[in-house]
Formats: sequence, structure tokens, C-alpha cells
Amino acid sequence: MNKILTVTIPSYNVEKFLNNTLDSFIDERIMSKIEVLIVDDGSKDNTAKIGKSYEEKYPDTFHVISKENGGHGSTINCGIKNAAGKYFKVVDGDDWVNTDDFVLFVEKLAECDSDIVFTNYFEYYDDINEKKAVVIGEYEDKRQYSFNEISNNSCLPMHSITIKTSMLKDNNIILDENCFYVDVEYVLFPVPYINTLTFYDLYVYMYRLSLDTQSVSIKGFQKHKDDHVKVALHVLEFLNKYRNSPNVSPEKIMYIERRAAEMICTQSIIYTSFSSNDNVIKNEFRNFDQNAKKADPDAYNLSSQLSKKLKLLRAFNFHFYTLLQNISKHINK
Repeated sequence: MNKILTVTIPSYNVEKFLNNTLDSFIDERIMSKIEVLIVDDGSKDNTAKIGKSYEEKYPDTFHVISKENGGHGSTINCGIKNAAGKYFKVVDGDDWVNTDDFVLFVEKLAECDSDIVFTNYFEYYDDINEKKAVVIGEYEDKRQYSFNEISNNSCLPMHSITIKTSMLKDNNIILDENCFYVDVEYVLFPVPYINTLTFYDLYVYMYRLSLDTQSVSIKGFQKHKDDHVKVALHVLEFLNKYRNSPNVSPEKIMYIERRAAEMICTQSIIYTSFSSNDNVIKNEFRNFDQNAKKADPDAYNLSSQLSKKLKLLRAFNFHFYTLLQNISKHINK
């Protein structure tokens, strides 16, 4: 039977969470309609062994792909390459799905033909064992939208979206490897090819937060700051290339530009989270800022509008860095 949905599970040393992740896909109503690719990214724990146990029990649904460590982007690239489903979704190995809504979601995908399907999701706060509903704008359930109709809203996050597999394959969507923060590439690189999107008022994804080891914690941002620089500049270069290509959509430019500017602002937050007396960080910050301006001046200028702190630092060309850092603590970001 043809699969409606391929779910790729990027998995690196997630033995603590993987049973919960995989159990959330087990429901007889839809298991023949989905494939779950557990992409073991060179794990050193029992990740692959746990995945194999599900593959042995449910061979028509679960499949383990073991590979050398290449980072989050490499697991998604591998999933796209091996995907057989009509649609493609990423669920990280420490997250899971809300089974009841996931079942309804798969059934709806069978009748859908939009390029992108998006839903609400839950954030789960690991430290306090509570979940919070994240509502993706004021959209009408089951309605198909053109891209222009959604372009004024915030960029759809990875946890919300499901992408038509053929769009990823046919347009050779490839993410950076050996690198964190490639979820931004995943949601932006397909944008030039998107025409239609359908919203379903369901809560499908369960996104685990509050882990100190996460790359989106401030400690994670500091540890992986160079990866964030790499992805931010790659996104800016992608934007500039699309901006200068034939038959561009102004709405898509605006959509990508806004998210690229937000990445510049996030990078500034990462740098300013370090000591203001760290000259190495200050020089890295200045170099990044110059490279961002060269990569796409319009997104660079927009980032000044989004961050008063960044605007202040640029106004003084990063002179009086320590003083401006202290002053900016009293200014909203």
C-alpha cells in the first residue's frame, strides 16, 4: 500500500526518550498508511537497538537507518532521500506526537493535495511536567490558502508544518550538515516553490522544552554560536540569491527576509549574552554583523528595526561596546 506520510525521526543518543516517541505512532487505524524512519545518527547508546525492536514488531511501519554522525541536517537529508510517503514530517527523537490528533491528521492528508499542511502544536515543559498549546494564527480549519494569504504572518515553525515529499525531492532541498539550527533552512528553503497551504485545527506535535542540553537554551546557543552564524549567513545568502532570481514573489521575499532578520537579532542576543569584557566575542560579533550586511543589506536593515540594542551598537560602530551593553540592559530588545 502506498504511504500517505513519511515521518523522519532524527535520533542521536535518545534512548531516554525514544520509546515514548515511537509509541505515540502506534495506532492500528493509521499504521499501514505511514512509515516512520528512525535515522540513527551514529548514536553511542541504545538508540538503534530500541529502534530495531519496533522495526521487528511493526516491519511495515518502522524502519531504522543507521549512519555516521552528521548532525540534525544530515538526518533530515537522509529521511528525504529515503521517503516513500506522499507527505513528509520531521519529529525529533526526544519529541513525540499527540496520537489522537495525529490519527485524524493522517486521515486528512489522504484527501489533501496542498504543498504545505500546517497545524497547531503543544510545547511540553519538561521541568514542570506541563504542556502549553501553541495556536498558529487565526486560520480556518480545512481551508486551503495561497502563499500570499499567509505571507504577512510569522514564519511557520518546523513543528507545525508537513511538506509534500515531491516538492522536497524535485527541488533538491538539502540542509547544512554537522550543524545545529537547520530547522530554519528546512522551513525556508522550500518557500520559493510553495503555492498552496492547508490548515487543520489539530494539535499534532509535542515539542519538549526546558532541557538545559537543548541547542535553543542560552547555554546551547553559547556553545553552538558558530553553527548559528553559519546557518544565519546561509539563509541570508539564500534570500539574496532568490531576491535576484527571475519571477520572484514580493510576498515570499518579505516572508524570508523577516525570518532572516530575526536570525540576525538572535545572533546578537547570543553574542551579548557573553561578558561585555570579552574582546574575542566582541570582534566575532562585529565580523558577523559586517558579513550579514554584505550577504543581504535589506534583511540587515530590517534587523535594526527589530532590535533597539542592535541598532544602538551599530550606530556607534561597536565603539564603547561595554558601556553600550550596560545601557542596553535598560532598553527592550
